[in-house]
Amino acid sequence: MSNVLTGETVELLQQLIRNKCVNDGSTASGQEARNSDTLRAYLEGSGLDIDVYEPDGAPGRASLVTRIEGTDPAVPTLCLMGHTDVVPVTPAHWTRDPFGGELVNGEVWGRGAVDMLNLTASQAVALKTLARRGWRPRGTLVYLACADEEAGGALGAGHVCKKHWDALRADYLLTENGGTVSAHDGRLNVTVHVGEKGVAWRRIRVKGTPGHGSMPYGSDNALVKAAHVVTRLADYRPAPDVSDLWRGVVGALDLTPEVKAALIDPSRVDEAIAKLPPAMARSAWSATHTTFSPNMCRGGVKTNVIPDVVDIEVDIRTIPGDNEDEVRRHLDKALGDLSEEVVVEKLFSKQASVSPTGTPLWDVLGRVVDRHYPGAKLLPRLIVGFTDAPYFREHGAVAYGFGLFSRALTAEAMSGRFHGNDERIDVESLALTTQAWLETCELFLQ
Repeated sequence: MSNVLTGETVELLQQLIRNKCVNDGSTASGQEARNSDTLRAYLEGSGLDIDVYEPDGAPGRASLVTRIEGTDPAVPTLCLMGHTDVVPVTPAHWTRDPFGGELVNGEVWGRGAVDMLNLTASQAVALKTLARRGWRPRGTLVYLACADEEAGGALGAGHVCKKHWDALRADYLLTENGGTVSAHDGRLNVTVHVGEKGVAWRRIRVKGTPGHGSMPYGSDNALVKAAHVVTRLADYRPAPDVSDLWRGVVGALDLTPEVKAALIDPSRVDEAIAKLPPAMARSAWSATHTTFSPNMCRGGVKTNVIPDVVDIEVDIRTIPGDNEDEVRRHLDKALGDLSEEVVVEKLFSKQASVSPTGTPLWDVLGRVVDRHYPGAKLLPRLIVGFTDAPYFREHGAVAYGFGLFSRALTAEAMSGRFHGNDERIDVESLALTTQAWLETCELFLQ
């Protein structure tokens, strides 16, 4: 990997971080046009036609698309997709300015450094490099830098896929966020995310009867009932799902054979997870269960008024196969007799989705990984968060979360920095990922 290309990736990433495209979930936030403008300025002069799409009623929520057209329509189209928005941050909890984009001791610091401006920047550098070479592949290469992923993608990838699919027409997609390297029994594994859990955000409205706070005895207090609702959701334990993907993940873990056997046994997996280290247990539980996390609560009008309405917002992440009817059955089971006391409102839903591994692109990714980590094997995993990949899977595309990182950026470090404090990425990982995109495009589309 040339120092020039690595330097371009570092500089572009710094600029994207400094643009501060913070998406808090509101339509007016994000303003990803700042990052699409930066990317346009970087890519212009390379002979690329660049389009920017903005949904009606959402000014500034811009997504950028460009392409290198293939010479053979029969060869598949590959899309490299990165999002340009980032989640909010509490600056006081950071060691450095979260939007400074500082390069310190071989690491670029800032919100979005790992989620996922590093990939968005390195993809753009790879695309520009190929365009400057006058590269004319048989298959088409598309680049999409999209808005709004951190709020579900409806204003970004969802909008472009729904309204402008002809600009994409992707058969294959590479996006966030595989690429971490782990060792097991003397062999290296590189994670590739082949699917993700579904999302079912719900608002649960609890109703009561207003009254004077000085006379609480026997009152119908919505907040008190809401406390029971929250507790029941937090305590709910649905049946585990021991999938083939999970079996593969367990096989690559550095655990005793006895613990591994328990982790793939549906009758013992819950008990086994409880004995794991906390970080590993959280990941393992999410990988094997539909989860319920009550994260917001709003209610009450005044200290001395018994509240009559309280809204609870719960983040539900579903395993493959749990549709919206199943989500409601889960809620009814969790709440028991309280299910009759609440009204459930759908805030956002996205079905779980999985792509197959027996594809030509999977083979190419294996060859690329082997060049940098000889003997390493691809480890398919289900991501427990969400990405924009399902919008492409709905159009029949095969979608993988890929990248290629240094041994220093472990899965544990990556997990801690996603939406966390002191988010940062090492320059070696930026160099590896940029090179991986170049090699993947050349091998797959020629």
